[in-house]
Amino acid sequence: MPARFPTAQAVCALAVAGCTWAPQAWSQAPVAAASTAKSASSESAFENSDLDAALFYQLLIGEIQLSASEGSTAFLVMLDAANKTKNEQLYKRAVDMALQIRSGGQALTAVQSWRKALPTSRNAHRYLIELLVALNRSSDTAEPLRSLIRLTPEAERPALITSLPRFFERTGDRNLVPEILTDALRPYIDSPATADASLIAIGRSWQTAGDSARALEFAQRAHARNAGADGPVLLALELLPTSVDAEPIVQGYLKARPEASAVRMFYARALGMSQRYLEALAQVDRVTRDDPAQSPPWLTLGALHLELRQPKEATVALKTFIERIQSTPQVVSPPKPAATTPPPSEAGSETAVQPDDRGLTQAWLMLAQAAEQQGNFKAAEDWLAKVDTPARALEVQVRRASLLGKQGRLPEAVELIRRAPEAGDDDARAKLLAEVALLRDARQWAQASDVLRGANERFKDDPDLLYEQSMMEEKLNRIDEMERLLRRVIELRPDHEHAHNALGFSLADRGLRLVEAKALIMRALELAPGEPFITDSLGWVEYRMGNRDEAIKQLRRAYQSRPDPEIAAHLGEVLWVNGQHEEARRILREGKSRDQANDVLRETVARLKVNL
Repeated sequence: MPARFPTAQAVCALAVAGCTWAPQAWSQAPVAAASTAKSASSESAFENSDLDAALFYQLLIGEIQLSASEGSTAFLVMLDAANKTKNEQLYKRAVDMALQIRSGGQALTAVQSWRKALPTSRNAHRYLIELLVALNRSSDTAEPLRSLIRLTPEAERPALITSLPRFFERTGDRNLVPEILTDALRPYIDSPATADASLIAIGRSWQTAGDSARALEFAQRAHARNAGADGPVLLALELLPTSVDAEPIVQGYLKARPEASAVRMFYARALGMSQRYLEALAQVDRVTRDDPAQSPPWLTLGALHLELRQPKEATVALKTFIERIQSTPQVVSPPKPAATTPPPSEAGSETAVQPDDRGLTQAWLMLAQAAEQQGNFKAAEDWLAKVDTPARALEVQVRRASLLGKQGRLPEAVELIRRAPEAGDDDARAKLLAEVALLRDARQWAQASDVLRGANERFKDDPDLLYEQSMMEEKLNRIDEMERLLRRVIELRPDHEHAHNALGFSLADRGLRLVEAKALIMRALELAPGEPFITDSLGWVEYRMGNRDEAIKQLRRAYQSRPDPEIAAHLGEVLWVNGQHEEARRILREGKSRDQANDVLRETVARLKVNL
C-alpha cells in the first residue's frame, strides 16, 4: 500500500506530545451554582442572618417537611422565609429544595423572587441565567446577562465575559447563542478593557454553533488588537484542525511571545496530527533548545524524527527524554481514604504515578522502532525487553513480529501475531491490522486482501478495515473493487478524508475522470486542511490536467511540510518535465536518501531516465 495513504494501525506517536424540561433530565441540568447548593446543609441557610425563634421554627418545619417527602410544602415554607428576611442563603436553600423535587418552575420562581428582593445580587443573576438555559429558554437570558455584566466590577468584567459561553454549554439551540451574546456584549465590544474578551466570547459561541468561519473572524479581530493576547491564540488552536487560516494567529502570537512553550507544543501537536512533521519538528526543537530541562518535548521530538525516518536523531532525543525522566523524582501523593478517593477520571496529576505513566514505555517502544529502521534488530529486541506493562503486551508482540518480518521470517512473524492473546474485539481487530501490515510490507498483497476480506466479514462495515482492503485492491489493480470499497467508506463516514483522497488520487494517477478526482481531493482538503499527502494529490491532479505551475506550487508546499519520498517523486517529475532539471535531481536525490526502496520513487527515476 502506498505510504501516502495512512493505515488504520499507523498512528503518530505524539504522546506528549439542549435539554427539554423533564423530571428525568433535571439532574443533568447545568446549574453549577445550584448544584453546589444541593450539598449545603440547612445550617448554611442561617449564616449571617438575624435568626429569631419564629424564623428558626419556620426553617425547621421546612426541613422536616422536605425529609417527610412534602417537598412542595417545604419549598413554599422556605421561600416565604427568604422573602420575609431578604436573606441570600435562604433563597439558595429554596432553589435547592426545588431542584431536589425536580421542579424547574418552582426553582425559577425562587430565583426570580431572589433577584427582585436583591437586585444587585450577582449570584441571583447567575442562577437565573443557568436555570433559563436548563429549561430550554436561552432566548430569555439576554436581559439578565446584560444586568449581570453591568453589576460586575470593571476589574472582573473581562474574566466574566470570557466565561459567558459556558452558561450555554448544554443549551438545546446553540445557534441562538451568538445572537444572544452579541446583543449582551454590544456596549463592551469597543471598550479597550473588554474588547478582547467580548470578541473571543462571541467567537467561541460561533464555534460552538458549528460556524468555524465566523469564529475565526472574531479571533482575527481580537488578535489584530493584541497579538500577544492569550484568548485569540487559544481559540485559533482549537480551529486549526479545520482551518489553516487560523494558523497566522498562532504564528503571530509566537512571534510576539516566543517564550510561550506550551502554545508552541500545542501548535506542534496540531501540525503533527496533520502530518506536517517537518514544521512540527521545528516547533518542538525550539522548545527543547529554550528549555532543555523539560522532559515531554524530547519524547515528542523523538516521535517526529521517527515519522521523518531519521532514526539516529530519534534515538538521541528519546535517550535524552529517558535521562530527564529518570533524574526527576516521581510525585506520589499519600493514598487518600477510600471514601474520598476520586475516580480515575477526576484524579489530579499528583496521584500515584507508574513508570509507564511518565512515558518510559512509549520511549522504549519508539527506541525499538528506531533501531529497527537502522537494521539493528538485536538492539530493537533489547529495548522491547524493557517493556513489562501488561497493557502494552500486544504492541510489543506486534513490534517483535515486525522485526521477524524485516529479517525475512514472515511465517514466524504471522504466527507470533496470531498467537498473541486478545482481550476483546479491539485486540482482535488490532491483530488483523498488524498481520495485514506484515503481509503488505512483504508485498504479499493477495494474502493481505484475503485476510482483510475475512476481517470485513467478521467486523461488518468497519470503515478502517474497508479502507485497508481498498488499498490492497488497488495494489492488485482491481480498480473497480477499490472504488466500490472507498465509496462505501465515504458512505459510512462522510468525513473520512483519506478515503476521499485515495479515490481522487487513484483516479488522477490513471488519468481518469480528472474533474471528479479534483473534487474528491478538494473535499479531502476541506476535511484536513494542509495535510501534505492531500496537498500532494492536489498538485498531482493539477499536473494531470496540464496546470504545471499550479502543480509545482502545491507539490512544493506538500514537500516543505513533509519531505516524503513519494512526494519527492511527484515534485521531481513535474520539475523535470517542466525543464527544471537541476532542482528535480536535487529533490529526487533527497527522496532516495530517505528511502531507496520506495516503489514510486524508483519507478519515476527509471521512467524519466534521470541520472542521480
